[in-house]
Amino acid sequence: MKITVNDKAHETAAATLAALIDELGYGDETIGTARNRAFVRAADRRQTPVKDGDEIEVLTPRQGG
Repeated sequence: MKITVNDKAHETAAATLAALIDELGYGDETIGTARNRAFVRAADRRQTPVKDGDEIEVLTPRQGG
């Protein structure tokens, strides 16, 4: 299916947001996620489906000053 990840086109067969995060290589990193502009808690990623046309945002914390 075709989705958008961080404003870039992406093709995936991942059925859930958790599977997509693994596919993208984020593994156990601390990240924030949103599906179609709605925040998805880490605890909910395994139950959150990924569907054709979804817009996914993956945010990583940055340090700086």
